[in-house]
Amino acid sequence: MRTGIPREKIEELVVLYREKLIYFIYRYVKDLDTAEDLAEDVFVEILLHPDRFREQSSEKTYLFAIGRNKAIDFIRKNSKLTLLNGAGDISSEEEMELLMRKSREDLVMLDSVEGDPEAELLKKEDAAELLDALQNLRPEYGEALKLRYFEGLSYAEIGQVMEKDRKQVENLIQRGKKSLRVLLESGSDEVY
Repeated sequence: MRTGIPREKIEELVVLYREKLIYFIYRYVKDLDTAEDLAEDVFVEILLHPDRFREQSSEKTYLFAIGRNKAIDFIRKNSKLTLLNGAGDISSEEEMELLMRKSREDLVMLDSVEGDPEAELLKKEDAAELLDALQNLRPEYGEALKLRYFEGLSYAEIGQVMEKDRKQVENLIQRGKKSLRVLLESGSDEVY
């Protein structure tokens, strides 16, 4: 059985997944420049070590798992610096701008309705409300829901990225949906 990613395939992966990977990493590090740098590190790693891919998952899942690990490593290495500098969260306007950059086919709620600016504005407001509610979920719930519904990963792929088994992923998504529903219905900012 052949293992690894052929060099010619890596360029295709960059084109297909670069923006999605940046957006995914951004959710961890909350800095677009850092997310872009870490995403580049992911592609450099697969370029330098294509043989590490064992085809036990999809290439997308493999990239996201590496991206998640790089983001977590970055946060661990920089946690003292972040605490010392008092780095704050990005504004919701900047976050919304980042969401708007994300490919429209992945975020159906942001699809523009041609010729109807009011409908487009309502969809943007709904997306902002959803984003706000997702930020108020427990981190594991939010991550599982984003991987499933924004990135389109299967339960098995989510399990590989989050290092959980299928049953744990199912529970996270079920509980995340329930908590998200409660947050959206109540309009609360409390973490669920």
